[in-house]
Amino acid sequence: MTKQEPPTEPVNLIKQEAAKAPADPPQNNAGNFISRISIMRIVLAAVLILFLWQWFDTHRRVNGMQQDLARRLAKMDDNNKANQLLTTQMRESMRELSAKVGVLETYAAEAQNHRAAQESLYQDLSGSRDETALAEVEQLLLIAGQQLQLSANVKTALIAMQQADDRLKRMDRAALKGLRKIINRDIDKLRTLPDVDVPDIKFRLDNLIADVGTLQLIQDNTHVPQEKNIATIAPVSNEAAWRRLLREVWEDMSRLVRIENTQKLELPLLPPTQAFFLRENLKLRLLSARLSLLSYDERSFKHDLQLAQEWIVRYFDVKSTSGALAVTTLQKLQESSINIELPDVSASLEAARNYRSSIGKGAR
Repeated sequence: MTKQEPPTEPVNLIKQEAAKAPADPPQNNAGNFISRISIMRIVLAAVLILFLWQWFDTHRRVNGMQQDLARRLAKMDDNNKANQLLTTQMRESMRELSAKVGVLETYAAEAQNHRAAQESLYQDLSGSRDETALAEVEQLLLIAGQQLQLSANVKTALIAMQQADDRLKRMDRAALKGLRKIINRDIDKLRTLPDVDVPDIKFRLDNLIADVGTLQLIQDNTHVPQEKNIATIAPVSNEAAWRRLLREVWEDMSRLVRIENTQKLELPLLPPTQAFFLRENLKLRLLSARLSLLSYDERSFKHDLQLAQEWIVRYFDVKSTSGALAVTTLQKLQESSINIELPDVSASLEAARNYRSSIGKGAR
C-alpha cells in the first residue's frame, strides 16, 4: 500500500491568516514569532498524530489483509488437496472404467463372432432344409411300411403317412406334387381297409384269461352226494314203533338203488395237479389267440378260440354263470372277422428316395 501524505490544509490556512494580518510594530515581532512557533508545533503534532494514526490503521489493515490472505491460502490449499484427492479418485474410476470397457469390448467381439457363426449356421440349415424335410418324410414312410409288415398296425401306418404328406404340403413346392399323389394313393388304400375293433376283442380275451381261474370243473358237481334227491320221511312225534321200523327200512332200501344213464361217456377224475395244468393250458391257448389277433392271423385266431371252447365244454361246468358266459363270449369272438389284406405301400417310400437322390445330384 502507498503511504498517505499528511494534510497541508491547516498549514496553508495559517500562512494565509498571517499574510492578511496587519504588520505589527517592531516591538511585537518577538511575541508573534513565539506564538507562531507554538502554533507550528501544535500543527506539526497534530499532523504527526494523524500520520501515526493513519500508519497504525494501515498496519492494522495490512495485518488483517495478511491474515485474510493466509486463511484464503489455507482454504485454497485444502481445496487443492481435496481436488487432488478427487482427481486421484477420478483417475482410479477412469482406470476401472477403462478395464470394464475393455471387457465389454471383448464380450462385444465374442458376441459378434457368435452372431456370425449363427448366421452361417442358419444359412447352412436353410440351404439344407429341403433335404432335411425329405429325410423326415422318408423316415415316416419307412415306419409306416415296418408297422404294416411286422405287426399289421394299420392305424399307426396311416398316421405316419399322413404326417409325411403334411410335411410335403408345408414345403409348398410344385415339384413335390407327383410324390404327394403317390403317397395319397397309398393313404386311400389304407383307408379302404375294413375296420377291425382290435382293442375290444383284446379286452374280451383279457377278461376270459382272468376268469379261467374262477371256472368250475364238471367233476366238482358230479360226485356231490345226492341226499337231496332221495325222498325221506320226516320223523313224526309219538310215532308208533312199527311205523318207525317201516320208515327206516324204506330209507335203507332207497339208498341201495340208484338209477344212472350208462350210455353217457364219463370223463375220468382229474387230480389237482392236472386240473391246474388244464387251466394254465387254457390260458395259453387264449394268449395264442390274442397274439394271432395282433398279427391279423384269422386262421390261427379262430383255431385257438375253437380249442378253448371245446376244452371249456368238456371239462368245465357250462351250466354255471361263469361257464355259460365264457362259452358265449368265445362264440361271438369266432364270428368276428380279423382278416385284412394289407396293401403294398413301398411305392411311396421308393418315390421319396428317388426324389431325394435327384435333389442331391442336382446340388452337386
